[in-house]
Amino acid sequence: MSNINKFGLVSVLGTVAVFGFTAANAQSSADLVAAALNHSDRPSEEAEDDGRRMPLEVLSFAGIEAGMDVLELEAGGGWYTEILARTVGSNGMVYMQNPPAFEGFTGDADDNRAASLSNVTLSTTNFDELEPGNGSIDLVTWILGPHELWFEPQGVSLGDPEQSFTEIARVLKPGGRFLAVDHHAEADAGPEVGGTLHRIPEPIIRDYAEAAGLTLIRSSNLHLNGDDPLTNGVFDPSIQGQTSKFVLLFEK
Repeated sequence: MSNINKFGLVSVLGTVAVFGFTAANAQSSADLVAAALNHSDRPSEEAEDDGRRMPLEVLSFAGIEAGMDVLELEAGGGWYTEILARTVGSNGMVYMQNPPAFEGFTGDADDNRAASLSNVTLSTTNFDELEPGNGSIDLVTWILGPHELWFEPQGVSLGDPEQSFTEIARVLKPGGRFLAVDHHAEADAGPEVGGTLHRIPEPIIRDYAEAAGLTLIRSSNLHLNGDDPLTNGVFDPSIQGQTSKFVLLFEK
């Protein structure tokens, strides 16, 4: 039987300690993230979104640690980048990745963010040709983004789905983790809803990750919203910012 802790975490094998994630680790992660969230240089307007995005809970769930090397897929303007960079500290680093086709969306925001943080490197690549070397990354995060593999802005592919997950597995160290967060779609929906509703069924992401050799070690109900009909686009005003989301953690 699975059990759920205060972070809404569901252990696949009934105990998270099997995978080296203990209560002490969780507390340590929470302390590190909390310090990053309260850093004096953090933009105050970004902190206003913490209640909705729940970065303390999400990154504690992932077991982030000081000194980690992190690849942040689809970083956008860097809201999470700021938190990740300060959490891993000066002995860690963050690759802030965005696909080239997103430059029209991000403008100079990602460049400015990377320039403002000494341990951040901007990486502009598609999802199926990631920059880090083999086995070099401790944690890959993809927050609200896996569905983009089926989104083609102006007809431009952002990466082949199968190859993209192969790349995630390639860059991870043995024992490295992959955090995937995305908007729930109806269970019987096809992957094409990624390009229309910007949602994706959770099993599709599980299947691609596992086919690439990653093992699901835990999931969380942190962002579950039973009032989300799952059929509206995520930018629909009736549901924007309140979508039901899955949170999955895989290990190599």
